[in-house]
Amino acid sequence: MRLVWRRGVVRLVLVSAIAWAMFVLLALAFHLWSCSSSVGFLSALCRKDSKVLNVLDSMGPSSKPLHRCQIPVADDPNAVVIPKRTPNTIVKKLSYITVDKQDKDPSPLFGGRQSWKQREKSFKLNSTMKVHCGFMKNSGADMDSVDVKYIQKCKFVVASGIFDGYDIPHQPSNISRRSQKLFCFLMVVDEVSLDFIEKNTTVKIDNAGGKWVDIWRLITVHRLPFDEPRRNGKIPKILTHRLFPQAWYSIWIDGKMELRVDPLLILERYLWRGKYTFAVAVHKHHRSIYEEGDAIKRRKRYARPLVDLQMKMYYYEGMEPWSPKKKIPSDVPEGAVLIREHTTMTDLFSCLWFNEVNLFTPRDQISFGYVVHRLGDALKFFMFANCEYNSLFILHKHTREHSSKVEWAKTIDEIVKKGLKESRGGLGLWTPYPADLSSVELPAVKRTSPAG
Repeated sequence: MRLVWRRGVVRLVLVSAIAWAMFVLLALAFHLWSCSSSVGFLSALCRKDSKVLNVLDSMGPSSKPLHRCQIPVADDPNAVVIPKRTPNTIVKKLSYITVDKQDKDPSPLFGGRQSWKQREKSFKLNSTMKVHCGFMKNSGADMDSVDVKYIQKCKFVVASGIFDGYDIPHQPSNISRRSQKLFCFLMVVDEVSLDFIEKNTTVKIDNAGGKWVDIWRLITVHRLPFDEPRRNGKIPKILTHRLFPQAWYSIWIDGKMELRVDPLLILERYLWRGKYTFAVAVHKHHRSIYEEGDAIKRRKRYARPLVDLQMKMYYYEGMEPWSPKKKIPSDVPEGAVLIREHTTMTDLFSCLWFNEVNLFTPRDQISFGYVVHRLGDALKFFMFANCEYNSLFILHKHTREHSSKVEWAKTIDEIVKKGLKESRGGLGLWTPYPADLSSVELPAVKRTSPAG
């Protein structure tokens, strides 16, 4: 009798433990689901400061859900009034250097061979300016003639890009008929990505030879200028005005994103309502470029000594860490969504930003704040809340993770000895700087969040 009683107690304890574990797992699953939900009632149940989410967030690829909030967009795209173009006031005429006299190479560098003196001069604003801005003569990033002809009509552009086969196009949702007619949806791809897309989704060819994946027109670029796929991806992202020179307005979204807000409502909310010509979101975690640089090194997103070298140059040149005394809410953007009216000032900013990416590391969130700092109040731009940024899209995972050997390098010697140095980008990191940086100490960084 006692044996049966003991067995009954053991079974009861086991069943209770299993039931309790199941309850905890179900509660955790509901908690995570409610945090990820876009439904207001469910999202309200989520505690964003939950210790569980913070633990998960620190375990690797972020498990913590995106914090979303409602975007105060207009109700009806058909009721949006498109304003007159913003006049060019400070810089009235902008042209581009396409041939470097000192470059005798039959295959010129895409970004040119900008000297330190030319770089410094490019930040001095004048009514007429001529600067490096990629697309040096015979340097690559060529489009097919059928695509060159198609983009001539594109005044309003939603642009995205996929390089090295990391994604497939994600179709936007909630697009009004007016926006479908008004906007060109242009997906810039390289040959590797085009082949990957054709094997994994349906590509239709129109009568003129243009290639489509539903609403996206595929724009194939040939002769990629850089060794590093991340640098190639900066061409359509930052130099949208050079790739699509007829565009009046553009919205850039990264290739892994699915847009879910009508683009006309985006332009009205982020540009026209406040009379801005450039809009980008505040970074989720970081305000200072030195925080961002520290996170890049921790996550091995580029070689640590080269990230340090770029930040030392910026600190030497007067780039202080962000503080509430600055006029902008952050020096670090969420660069996956860029909203622009293509005025000469906005285009100049994009050129200077690209030049920094071309000269130094491809981590554009470091160089963004530096260029803003150098231009002062000349660029009228809007940095909006990160929770609104998260509400603009659904984020999909890459088909595979990008990694290059240079990202893991710990010393300059390692980069040199192992042949990890890029041959066509980042050359400013290997060109003697016109000052002694050996005594420059980077500002201390207080780590207030996981590297991200």
